[in-house]
Amino acid sequence: VLFPTSFGYFDPHILKVAKKYPDVMFLHCGGLWDSSKHPKNVGSYFGYIDEPVYLSGIVAGLMSKTNKLGYIAAIPIPQVLRNINNFTMGARSVNPKITTNVVFTGGWANPVKEAEAANSMADQGIDVLTCHVDSPKVVVETAEKRGIYSCGYHANQSVLAPKGFLTGAEWNWSKVYTDYAEMIKNKKTIPNLVRGGLKEGVVKSSPYGAVVTAAAKEAADKVRAKFMGGSMVVYRGPIKDNTGKTVIPAGKEYKQTDIWLESMDWLVEGVIGSTKS
Repeated sequence: VLFPTSFGYFDPHILKVAKKYPDVMFLHCGGLWDSSKHPKNVGSYFGYIDEPVYLSGIVAGLMSKTNKLGYIAAIPIPQVLRNINNFTMGARSVNPKITTNVVFTGGWANPVKEAEAANSMADQGIDVLTCHVDSPKVVVETAEKRGIYSCGYHANQSVLAPKGFLTGAEWNWSKVYTDYAEMIKNKKTIPNLVRGGLKEGVVKSSPYGAVVTAAAKEAADKVRAKFMGGSMVVYRGPIKDNTGKTVIPAGKEYKQTDIWLESMDWLVEGVIGSTKS
């Protein structure tokens, strides 16, 4: 069993090598296995990190004084757009006046551009920053230096911003790999497609920062309980994109497991920015 983890190598690279080595199981992080066209010795796994991102949005929406949030992102691919949309919808669910300004840096690790974007947003009166880049360190530290709030991503960044850190969305990969190890050890059939969120323990929220109000904690915790219970549906129509087009009509909903969400190519109403950035 091999675990190739780098994004973007699933098709065609892993699929090509897997055909050469049918006795090896290739499990890729973030790929999208399709039973109709992919080999049986290939699988993919990922987490619904947009769930704790939604909770971060709730906290950000209630903590912002200017009603302006900032999102520094790498590249406008579906998973990044889903996080931006979840963050914005979480914030607007508790504060409809919220807008989220998005800047795409064009790369997963661009510390200079990340710092420039963070400072520019602070200059514009944005008072909560978050991000989807490989290392959130620059964004979180810049927010702290500028005296504004931040929400982390990937891991717990609270130590980088003791005054302004609110919460964050974290991966819990130890759960995923332990589950796989147990399946392999017990000679169980390894599933080709594995996904999980807060309920499954694949993702989690960072602890609340000292500055977070009781009301913000309560609001986020209430929605967290819905995610944990399986009743929370973020993408329930009517939902418009930020050009005014209805992307999910009234009466239609997409639950977390719906593969349609993994092809997202739009930004939700309330986001200032473009997928063409």
